[in-house]
Amino acid sequence: MTTWKDLLHADATPWLLEDKNPSVRYLTLTELLENPESDPEVLGTRKDIMTSGAIPKLLAKQSPGGYWEKPEDFYVRTKYKGSVWTFIILAELMADPEDPRIQKACEFILDWSQDRKSGGFSCRGSVKGGGYSSGVIPCLTGNMAWGLIRFGYMDDPRVRQAIDWITTYQRFDDGGSIAPRRWPYDRFEQCWGKHTCFLGVVKGLKALAEIPLRRRSKNIKIFIQNAAEFLLKHHVYKRSHDLDRSAKPKWTRLWFPWMWDTDVLEMSLILTRLGIRDDRMQEAMDLLLSKQNEQGKWLLDDTYNGRFQANIESKGKPSKWVTLNARRVLKRYYG
Repeated sequence: MTTWKDLLHADATPWLLEDKNPSVRYLTLTELLENPESDPEVLGTRKDIMTSGAIPKLLAKQSPGGYWEKPEDFYVRTKYKGSVWTFIILAELMADPEDPRIQKACEFILDWSQDRKSGGFSCRGSVKGGGYSSGVIPCLTGNMAWGLIRFGYMDDPRVRQAIDWITTYQRFDDGGSIAPRRWPYDRFEQCWGKHTCFLGVVKGLKALAEIPLRRRSKNIKIFIQNAAEFLLKHHVYKRSHDLDRSAKPKWTRLWFPWMWDTDVLEMSLILTRLGIRDDRMQEAMDLLLSKQNEQGKWLLDDTYNGRFQANIESKGKPSKWVTLNARRVLKRYYG
């Protein structure tokens, strides 16, 4: 019987366990090697995440108010150095939710980006606090809800409101519908056009996949089912009406971190986290396997490096993050 390890050209585990990247080391120990959280090596590595690697560099540039750059420029003008983008990276790198600096970042995001009326997150905020409803977009709402849930805010009423926004407003049109003529569908054609933007679906699904199964309401379960089927209908990364073509060619290139965009790896990571193993995912698995090199590693095909507060790995070189995530997907899918 073929297992996921049989699909590896070589075992890169020792490389992933190097001290240099404690976030990757932690996830390798807990997810690939299945060491318990109580294991001394896991506990030590969890502490190292906040003292070595990229996270200390990011936090060193944080303002006392919990933001990066100018507070009002959290999204657009300081792409990708502003607060929203740095917040996403910190969540991906598994920063400690108990750290006061992380908690300040969470509160800043909630104060400046969240539309207090609807619960969605806006790319535009007021200096008086709160995001403008006219700037609420689905991919940002999904990303911010995901990060806040990861940082322990799942039971915060503001985050519950954001979850409700996702389950209430996210659509799954596949080219044959017209969005309603009311808020939030009356803005941003790229989000709410005849074909729903993949990114809103992916980031919303990413957020709700972070919620433990026992805590998922009926509406959350329905959303997960609909969002997953939307991706499966597209064979993860293809055009549903022409499955011989990628929806976007750049989604066949592997990134980290993903920020507002996505790729075949992130989508597969989310689906397999939900326990989904569907034949319509096979082309995505084959694509991921085709990108493995002879050392059992995957390259970082693309990145926004040079635009972050601190660089995350190097473009065109073997990536611990991409390798870790590819192996997580293969382990979940093939068992």
